[in-house]
This record gives sequence, structure tokens and C-alpha cells, in this order.
Amino acid sequence: MLNKIIKFSLTNRLFVLVGAVLLLVGGIYTTARMEVDVFPDLNAPTVVVMTEAKGMAPEEVERLVTFPVETAVNGATDVRRVRSSSTTGFSVVWVEFDWGTDIYRARQIVSEKLAVVGESLPPTVGNPTLGPQSSILGEVMILGLTADSTSMQDLRTLADWTIRPRLLSMGGVAQVTVLGGDIKEYQILLSPDKMRHYGVGLDEVMAAANDMNTNAAGGILYEFGNEYIIRGILSTDRVEALGKTVVKRVGSVPVTLENIAEIKVGAKTPKLGTASHRAKDAVLMTVTKQPATSTLDLTEKLDAAVADLKPSLPADVQIASDIFRQQRFIDSSIDNIRKSLYEGGVFVVIVLFLFLMNVRTTLISLVTIPLSLLVSILTLKFMGLTINTMSIGGMAIAIGSLVDDAIVDVENVYKRLRENRRLPEAERRTTLQVVFNASREVRMPILNSTFIIVVSFVPLFFLTGMEGRMLRPLGIAFITALFASTLVALTLTPVLCSYLLGRDRRERLDREPFVVRHLQRWYKTALEWALRRKRLVLGSLAVLLAVALGLFFSLGRSFLPAFNEGSFTINVSTLPGISLEESDRIGRRTEELLLSVPEIQTVARKTGRAELDEHALGVNTSEIEAPFELGKRSKDEVLAEIRSKLKTLPGVNVEIGQPISHRIDAMLSGTQANIAIKLFGTDLNRMFSIGNSIKSEIQGVEGIADLNVEQQIERPQLQITPRREMLAKYGVTPAEFAEMVDVYLAGATVSQVYEGNRSFDLTVKVDDASRRTMDDIRNLTVDAAGAKIPFSEIADIRSAAGPNTINRENVSRKIVISANVAGRDLQGVVDDIRRIVGEKITLPEGYRIEYGGQFESAQAASRTLLLTSIMSIAVIFLLLFAQFRDLKQSAVVLLNLPLALIGGVFALFFTDGIVSIPAIIGFISLFGIATRNGMLLIDRYNELRREGLPLREAVLHGSLDRLNPILMTALTSALALIPLALGGELPGNEIQSPMAKVMLGGLLTSTLLNGFIIPIMYMLTSRKEPDVSGKASEKTVLIEE
Repeated sequence: MLNKIIKFSLTNRLFVLVGAVLLLVGGIYTTARMEVDVFPDLNAPTVVVMTEAKGMAPEEVERLVTFPVETAVNGATDVRRVRSSSTTGFSVVWVEFDWGTDIYRARQIVSEKLAVVGESLPPTVGNPTLGPQSSILGEVMILGLTADSTSMQDLRTLADWTIRPRLLSMGGVAQVTVLGGDIKEYQILLSPDKMRHYGVGLDEVMAAANDMNTNAAGGILYEFGNEYIIRGILSTDRVEALGKTVVKRVGSVPVTLENIAEIKVGAKTPKLGTASHRAKDAVLMTVTKQPATSTLDLTEKLDAAVADLKPSLPADVQIASDIFRQQRFIDSSIDNIRKSLYEGGVFVVIVLFLFLMNVRTTLISLVTIPLSLLVSILTLKFMGLTINTMSIGGMAIAIGSLVDDAIVDVENVYKRLRENRRLPEAERRTTLQVVFNASREVRMPILNSTFIIVVSFVPLFFLTGMEGRMLRPLGIAFITALFASTLVALTLTPVLCSYLLGRDRRERLDREPFVVRHLQRWYKTALEWALRRKRLVLGSLAVLLAVALGLFFSLGRSFLPAFNEGSFTINVSTLPGISLEESDRIGRRTEELLLSVPEIQTVARKTGRAELDEHALGVNTSEIEAPFELGKRSKDEVLAEIRSKLKTLPGVNVEIGQPISHRIDAMLSGTQANIAIKLFGTDLNRMFSIGNSIKSEIQGVEGIADLNVEQQIERPQLQITPRREMLAKYGVTPAEFAEMVDVYLAGATVSQVYEGNRSFDLTVKVDDASRRTMDDIRNLTVDAAGAKIPFSEIADIRSAAGPNTINRENVSRKIVISANVAGRDLQGVVDDIRRIVGEKITLPEGYRIEYGGQFESAQAASRTLLLTSIMSIAVIFLLLFAQFRDLKQSAVVLLNLPLALIGGVFALFFTDGIVSIPAIIGFISLFGIATRNGMLLIDRYNELRREGLPLREAVLHGSLDRLNPILMTALTSALALIPLALGGELPGNEIQSPMAKVMLGGLLTSTLLNGFIIPIMYMLTSRKEPDVSGKASEKTVLIEE
């Protein structure tokens, strides 16, 4: 089969060349149009259900809203976890489905379940709403609006009604969330004293106000052959006109709204949140993209839209678009990894030229790289994947290996052409015959080595969850590029050799290059020395291996390396119950401290939450985005300064993460931190107390940072309880009592006021002077069956306390003790925490602790990789056995695995000292690449012994024969990884860098030791078999033929 492919290529050389050119053109065209993103789609299929329950306390939200929604969705198909948060006036439920569930099917399932729930919810609660379909990488940009003279109310109105609709109209935008400024509303502020004076009751006010500003439809009039639409124009945006609305008549005198209330335009209360930019009041707009939308294209369109809008805005309004831009991280990541790809290519060129000392052979080998990479990109396109840091990383890791097959072929052809040159004229064969025979000699090692490397990458595809989604494109890119390089080596490489090498008539063909001659001389001396001292060499190897294994088990463990996203996300939380104004003051002080750090470019803060925003933060919590640019100091040094400065803030908890990293943490554990200790129970106060005990016990653990207990403590409440006997005395029904509390204190939206196409709420509530303090509320005059009495007559009004936020997971209340890790491996910190909590903390009956976070995924992934790598090694052994038909020789080739392990372990030990999932994958992949050298050696030894050479001479001669291709393939594979290995701190290289370090170290040691250990072991295992030209070899020849 392989012989036929080679023969076809050499017979149809022009056809092969045209095919290669077409592939080149088509590949470049496709690459230019491919979607570029920072990571593959990492999103766990999640549907967010949000319900506004205006004014309700968290306990009521939990009981009346969250619990029914949770119960409805819990039994749905493929649901793996349900999380919820019940806070003042708002419920949010996250329904997480199994990985691989179609998101549209998941949304359909949740929609059907919610259709049943809607009827059972209280009438004052809004309809449960599904959040827009997005992903953890969905936030593409944050825009900050500030102004010098324009009021915050006008600025918010501009954001809501001018900028937001324009951005939402763009294809690919899922949601634009607006936070900050004052929301405009028309207010009817009732005066209880005036109502008592005119004898007006609340029921009369509500009867007059409900739908007071809605136009009436009068049907159709036909006259004079025309059709007239009859409209009753009641709608107005004039405050004076609204004030003329009649509430009742006293005798013949009408009582209007303006007689008993102040009607004005004001800011909606209570404010759910506020925002600032560079410590100045601002309106922040967060743009979220739809899945499968190109971030770079969308960012370009958003920038163009903002530029178009600017001339139509007031002159003093500024729009800042540098707060958070995912495009920055994508650009820097892709640029860095592309740079690594190019630099790796340069190393490959240098190695090839040094060893071959021939421009033509170097060019023939290099042609493989662009063709293989383009095949890889075409495959990604066909599979619906994007160009991202993972897929380009796979190509960067592969770049050195891509030329290996071509090197083996070109080197063999070049050598055979030199030998042919030395023959007398009459005995020389044609160039095509020499090229065909030389290519045929190495075809089986080429194909088998490719299969072995592919098999070593297969464990990647068994990973599930987020790590599987993240690393699978890397495996696909690597494997497809490698298969393509093998195909090129069997087709295009022989064709180019026949054209470019066959006509080289210069005498230099007769001599080995300078570098090769010297290396062969040194290597021959060293190998003869090693063959005379086998025990010493093997003993030294055993010691080295034992040291490497000891070091391996002393290394730290982690899930993924820390990213460098170029921006910090800082959460600052204070005690629940704090006012928005006080929380805003603390947030502003935090911004000022951050701006004093030289590397911080700008800051923007969100305090509280926006309407129908799934990030349900209380007003006691601020989230700050702080983009940075590193100069002389490292990221860790900047982080240490930020932590030390923020420690000066009294009474606050601080968590520092990065935009994408903390969203990944939130997706894995529901908490925006590396480690989440989840305490489940029933009594929130008791849980908070246990949580603080855990915090005090573990805060001394080395490497722990940002240790916080979720602020689940009670916040102040004003509880108004009806005095039932007094209600009966005055004839007030519970429904009327509830309406008093709702309308007088919270306010009720009775209609809409339209200004052109803009609509604003028309709200009825009591004036601020009548509800400023607890005593004012007690003395509030209310209507009771015609009598005007103080509110305290029919109600007990007292101060109490209740929970701030109630978080649940799988229908159990939980409180989270969260922590990040700094300066130490993740698994080591978790092990210490588990040990201390197990020894020091005693839980009451019905309470339990679960640990969540990245380490969970790391443990699951490590188990999967261990099992699948054992399977991979078994398959590699079978492939080797199929090649050699000899158990001992197959086992000798597998000796490359421990040889590779030594270098990989030392590479990690002397760099970051942490074994992460990418590093484990590096080890597994290394095993496949390292076996290639052993295969080439033993294949040559067997060939020479079949030609009749004695064992020792066959080993010496075969080792020198294969020195050139082995060193070239190993050095091109290894040196091409240097830019990735050294650039681990750069954005985009973080995940590939540990893989590159392991593979670089492992390839160097396995190549160095392989040249001595394999010959020694081959001689030791072959002593009892002086002739290998027997049965096994016959089978090999038979199979090859």
C-alpha cells in the first residue's frame, strides 16, 4: 500500500505538485476567514432563571419564589446541579446540565417546567425570565459613560434609550446590562396629612391612578368615504396635566391629585446599584455576546457603533471603552503563540541547515510545515472549531515533529544518492529508482512512529468537562498536522527530492556535512566507551531514574496554570445591611488605592446589581475591573502590592482574580475563587459561626490568600405585623393592609409615561418626609374604613434582623468559605485544609462539608489520564511488536519512556515545580515522540544483521548511521518548543508552556541517553540470539512486502 503511494507520487509528479499548490492556496484563504477566539467553547450548558420580587425579604423570596422554581427544574432530564441565590427582591436560579447537552434543548426543557410554576407564584412577583444565552467568555466589552455637566439621570436615560438599543441591534450581541446613574420615573408622592384633610382614602387614589395615563381606543368611524381611527388621547408627559386628575368630589368641589400629592420627575428608589469610572460617578454598560460569535469582529462593530453615536450625544459625555476588552487578551495571546510558532520554525531551519549543510534538502523538509498546518486548520474549520490559543498551541507543539518524517526520508534519499554517486557509471541507477528505494526503506518506521505519537495523544480525548473542552482542540490540531506531515513525507517529499536533489552534480554530495562528521567522531568514541562499561552506565541510569521519581512525588499539584489576562477583577464586600451610599464610599476609596499602583491603567466599579442581572450582588459588594500593563515588576509583585494596600481598608473582604479565570472558577464550583469549602445546613447563623471557626483554623495554611467567609450574617429589618383584633375593629381586611404596606412604603407602579418612544414608570407612594424614620412610619396616617388613624394603631412596627442572601445548591442551604492560592501549589493547600478541618472542626447533625474548585477537576482529570495513558502505552507496545515481531526488542524501545520521564521531571523541578494537567499531558505525549528514536535504531540494527554483520559491528555501524536523523528529529522537536517553554508568563502561552517544558526536557534526556542505553540493551538482549535473520525477521519482511 505504502509502496504504491510512493510509486504513484513519483509517476505523477506534476499532479502531486499542483495538488500541493491548491492545498496551499485553499488553506491560506480559509485561514484568513476563520473565526478567532481566546479559548474553545468552555461553557457548561447552563440556563439562568431570574425573577424580580420587588421589596420581598430574602426568606420570602426563598420560600415563595426560589423553592418552587428549583423544585420544578430539579427533576428535568440531564440536570446535574441546581444552584440558587435569594436576595432582597430578587431570585436567580442556575440550572446546570450535563456536558454535551444541546443548550437550545436545555432552554426548552426549563421553559416547559417554568410554564407550570408561573401560576403558583405570588401575584406581586414578576414572571420568571430566562437569562440570555451566553458563555463564561461572553463578556466582550465594558463601556463607561461619564459627564461633566449632564446629570446622572440624563446620562442613564441616554444609556438606556439611545446607546443600549443601538448596541442590541447589532448581530451577535446577546445582552447589554446597564448599571449606575439614576433611573428616571414620574412620581406621585402622597401627603398623608393632605389626604386626611380632604378625606381621601388610599383605595380612591389607586382607583384614580391605575391606568390613568393610558390612551383609549374608540374603534373606527366611516365618514365622507374615509376611515377614521378614533383615539382617546389620555397619555401625557406633562406633570401639570397629571396633577389635574380627579380623585373624588367633596360636594361640588373636585379633589385632584395635585391637592393631595406632589407630582414630579425623580430618581427611582431604592437603587439596586451604582457605578463609577476612575473614582467618578459613571454609567457602566456590559456587552455580552451570543455563542459562536467572533469576539474580534463584534468588538470592531461595537467600536464603529460607539464612534457613530458620539456626535449625537451631549458634548460633555465621554465614553471609555478601555475598561475591559476581551479583544486585548485575544490579540496578545494569539500574537504571542504565533510568535512562538515562528520562532520555533526558525530553530527548525537552523537545525536542518547545520546537519544537512544543503539549502535544497532544508527547503524540502520545511515544505512539510505550512502544508501540515493548513491541513490542520482546514480540519478545524470542517469540525466547526475556531482558531484559538489551544489549537494554535497544538500546532506550535507539533511544529518540530512535523518535519521529522520528511527529515528521515530526505536524509535517507540524500545518503543513497551520495552512495549512488560513488558507484561506477555503469552500475548507477536512475534518480527516480534511488529516490523510490530510499523512501521505501524508511516508510514503515515513518508510519509506525506517527501512529505511536497519535496513540500517545489519545488520552486527551477521554477528558470530560471543562478541561476536555479546553484541551481537545489542541489534540485535534496536533494529530491532524502530524498525519498530514506523514502523508507529505510519503508523497510530496519524494517528488521534491527527485527534482531538487537528483540534479546536484557537485562533489559535495560525496562528503558528510562538517557538523555531522564531528558529531559522529565524538559519538563513536563515547559509544565504544559506554559499551565497554555497561554496568556503570546502567547503574548510573537507575540512580538518575530513582532521583527523578523522588522529585516527581515531591512536586506540587495544580489544575491549570495561572493565566495572565492583563486585567484584575477585584471583589470587595462589607457587612450586609450597609447603605448603598456607604458601600459606594468604600468602593471609591478602593479605586483610589488601585489607581496609586503604577501598573494599573484604569479602574471601573460596579456596586450592587443591575435590573435582571444574573450577577446578583448585594449593595454591600463591589466588583472592580482593573486593566494593567506590566513593566519592570512581575504580575505576582503587583498583586502583592495591591493586596497590601487593600489591607488598609477596615471591615472589608477582598478577593482578587482575573475576568476569565474567576468565571471558570464560578462555573466549576459556583464560587469565584480557586477553593470553595461549601458548608451545608439549615440554620444560617449557626452555619456562619461554623464558617468563621473554619476560617480561623485554616488561615495559617501556607499559600492561602483572599480567605473569606460568605457574608451570610443577618441584616437589619423593619417588621410590620398586623394587630388582628384592631384590623377587625376598623374593618380593614388583610389584603387592604398589604396594599398599605406595598403602596405607602414600597410604592406601586400604576401606569407608564411616554416621551416619544421612551417609556417611564408612573409610581404612587408616600412622600419621603412621611417615611424617613421608624417613628415617621409609626405615625403615618392611614385610612381605616373612613377613619384616619396612625399606622401604629393597627400594626406593631419593630426593628429585627433577617438574612441578607440565602444561597442554595441542590435544594440545600449553603455558606461558602472561599480562598485563592498564592506562591504554592493548589493541591498542597487543599490537602492541608482538609487535614485541619477534619481534625479541628466538629459538625452538628445534619450539617456537612463539600470541597469544590479547580482541584476537583484536576483529580478527575488525573485519574482519567492515568487509566488512558496505561492503555496508550499498551497500544504503543502492540504497534512496536507489529513492527519488530519481537517482545524483547519492543520492550527495549519502551525504555525511552523512563529516559524521557527523567528530563521532564527535572524540567519541571527547575522551573515552576508544579505538575498541572497540561504537564501530565506533556509527559504522555512525550512517550510517543521519544519512542521514535528507539524504533529507528533497532530497525537499522536488524537490517544490518540481516545483511550479515556481527552484533557489535551492527550496533556501532547502525548507531552512527541513524545518528543524523535521530539528532535532527529530536532537536527540531525539542528546540521548536523553546519559545513556548520560556514564554510561560505571556498571555496565551500559559497552558502550552508546562507541556513544552516537559517535552523539551524529556526529549533532550531521552535523545542523549537513547544513544547509549538502547545499544547496550540491544546487545544484552541479543547475545543469546546471534542471528536475527530467522523466523521473526522473515515475518517482518513478509509483512513489509
